[in-house]
Amino acid sequence: MADDASPSSVQMFAPPPDAAERPPPVPVKIVVGGGFGAGKTTAIGTLSEIPPVVTEAAMTALSAAVDVAPRGSRKTATTVAMDFGRLTVDDSLVLYLFGTPGQDRFGFMWPALCTGALGGLVMVDSSRIADCFVAIDYFEKIRLSFVVAVNQFDGRENLPLEDVRAATNVDTDIPVIGVDARSPESMKGAAFRLLDLILARARR
Repeated sequence: MADDASPSSVQMFAPPPDAAERPPPVPVKIVVGGGFGAGKTTAIGTLSEIPPVVTEAAMTALSAAVDVAPRGSRKTATTVAMDFGRLTVDDSLVLYLFGTPGQDRFGFMWPALCTGALGGLVMVDSSRIADCFVAIDYFEKIRLSFVVAVNQFDGRENLPLEDVRAATNVDTDIPVIGVDARSPESMKGAAFRLLDLILARARR
């Protein structure tokens, strides 16, 4: 009886010659922090190659005094647990993106979200710079490499990056860059700056 698995069918379903020898991609956990309404959820949705996991709830009248949206914002929902996305950089590297809630009352979740992280992005609304201090202080406390990403909002007054650096008082080796949370190219640029920082610190 002839063998059904002919050489041609085996070749058809066999992986590429080098696939079996290629190691799996290295997973890198990145935490996206920042103040309420700074663009964390938007940034993760922009970067993610998969439909992002979001845990947003509608903002109610009862929370209006607590969850104060930036002036001119159309924000009607808030993250109540975390956001999650994934970005494959290449065959050797995959970023797993975890977004933190922006409100102080969810601070108890930060240790769990940051466990195993290699770096962080701090999203900043320059009209509410003080809102990002919690994320910066926490990342500095746990010695996590991070990039300060200043979201350039349309229709708002955006401070010069030099002023943001002065206000946040971050170390000189911390990049402070302007981003558009809606732009894949802009957010990938921020992610790659963070990867460069992580590698530079690892080499040191």
